[in-house]
Amino acid sequence: MPTYFHSTARVVLLALLLILGAGLARAEDINAPGAVSIELSSVQENGQSCLLSFLAENAYETDIDSAVYETVLFGAEGQVALLTLLDFASLPAGKPRVRQFQFKDMACDQISRILINGVQECETQANMADACESGLTLKSRVAIDVMG
Repeated sequence: MPTYFHSTARVVLLALLLILGAGLARAEDINAPGAVSIELSSVQENGQSCLLSFLAENAYETDIDSAVYETVLFGAEGQVALLTLLDFASLPAGKPRVRQFQFKDMACDQISRILINGVQECETQANMADACESGLTLKSRVAIDVMG
């Protein structure tokens, strides 16, 4: 076969390997161990109260015994409506947990966004003081934005 064919085949093969390798690296980054993720999963009107359901996941190899976040709820006009603590309790390693919080005298449509302002408490068996905050990812499946 001509040398041209071998050179072209090598270039194509190298390009494919690089593309596949980049795809694998991105997949590993997405599932990288060592972070907590919190997703606002659902919002439910309950009379004059609002019930917020969160899905929390601990991607560390060790359990988080206690995770409490200082949280700000913003009103419909963008003003601070409530500063509170959300106690996510224990977050076992590699196991998703649903945590629900009810806010009395606050309609769900009056909450425009939620700010995870910081970590109030984070306890682990390992020496991981920043486990609840380092790499924290926040998402929302509803119209209320969650940020941190």
